[in-house]
Order: sequence, then C-alpha cells, then structure tokens
Amino acid sequence: MSTLIQRLDSVDAAPGAAELRAYSYDLLRLSPGASVIDVGCGSGRAVAELADRGAIPIGIDPSAQMIDAARTRWPALDFRLGTAETLPLSGESVSAYRADKVFHEIADPAAALTEAHRVLTPGGRIVLLGQDWDAIIIDSDDPEITRTVLHARAGTITNPRSARAYRNLLLANGFHDVAIEARTPIFTDDLMLPMLKGLATAAAATTNLPQERADTWIAEQTKRAQSNRLLVAVPLFIAAASKP
Repeated sequence: MSTLIQRLDSVDAAPGAAELRAYSYDLLRLSPGASVIDVGCGSGRAVAELADRGAIPIGIDPSAQMIDAARTRWPALDFRLGTAETLPLSGESVSAYRADKVFHEIADPAAALTEAHRVLTPGGRIVLLGQDWDAIIIDSDDPEITRTVLHARAGTITNPRSARAYRNLLLANGFHDVAIEARTPIFTDDLMLPMLKGLATAAAATTNLPQERADTWIAEQTKRAQSNRLLVAVPLFIAAASKP
C-alpha cells in the first residue's frame, strides 16, 4: 500500500471524520436508488458508504493508482478515471455531486463547477468540503516560524483559499439555495505529527528558514505530541447547493 493511501486512510479514520462524511451525505438529500458522483474519490471509502445508504455511486479520480486501489477494495462498485473539469458522464445524468478536499487542487474551479452543472439533473444537489490552507492554526512557542511554515505550505497549493470561496463560486456558476458552514477539527495527539514534520522540512527547503530552526520547531512539536500538548486546528468549509 502506498504512503499516500495510508495517509488518506489515517485521515478517514480520524476522530469526527466519519461523522463529517455522513453529514455531507445528508446534505445531498439522496432518495433510494439516486445516482451520485464522488469527485476525487481516492481509494473509495465515501463511494462504499454512499452505496451502503442505497445510492448508486460513481467514484471519479484522476489517479490511476487510486482507482486501482478503490477497485481492489470494492470490486462491485463503479470507479472511473476522470477529472473535475472533464467528467466521464453524459449531461444531466446524476442526481448529486460530492467533492471532498478536491477544489484546492483545481486551478480553475469555475470550470469544474460548469462541469458539475452539466452532469447534474435539474434540482440536483452539490456538496463541497475542504480545508482552508491559509488558515490552519498550530500552537507553538515560536509563532514566527509557524507562520513561515504554514505560508510556505499554502504557497505550494494550487488554490489554497478555495474553500472560503465556495459560496461565491457556487452562486457565480449557476447554483442556488446555497448554504455554507465551517467546522474546525482540533487534533491533540500524534496523528498530525508526520504532517507537521513534512511542513517544516519543506519550508526549510523552499524558503529562507534555516534548517536548524526548522529542526528546533519539529522537536518542539514532537515534544508537544509526546506530552499531550499538541494543538492543530484545521478550518473546514462545507457548502451545499442545488441546480435550478
């Protein structure tokens, strides 16, 4: 199993993650037998959960590795290669559209929403979920390094502030009945420690942050994790809307 898939599995199993996914399914307002696409489906967990709810789901992902993993885990379900900007579906063919942690990787979210609008039936529902990469909060004794680390990471994301723009993007691209809310999961154990180490190492490689200061910051966060003093808060936005 690849490191990326293992990391995604860990995120999916994090406290509150299953409840958040279930809430996103509720927002889709699916009737029994309704067709739904999960865009950026990864290894397919949400597709399987949607099937368990009686929907007819299709998982779509641009990664052949992810599609292969999903087909291996759930061989009876429908997984297809495709991107948010070019969905392998005919017009007005699905009742619901879901994208979780996807739009920050899309350079042109308007094009993706135009495509979502195309494939949804009239009255179809769309739900977007994602973190705001420019608003993550990390408790630290050195806020200057923390800002450098976080800004460096946000700078590597294609569209780091896409989540805060969900409402206006949906309104601008033909959707109505738009609702948006925020959730902020807080992590206090070592689940986020590999991510924090990666952030600091990357910042040292791409900014003027000296490696020794990055190492000191990593050591502090490691000590916090070991002594139950870690705090990482990740603001998430959830938007839901309908196609007229």
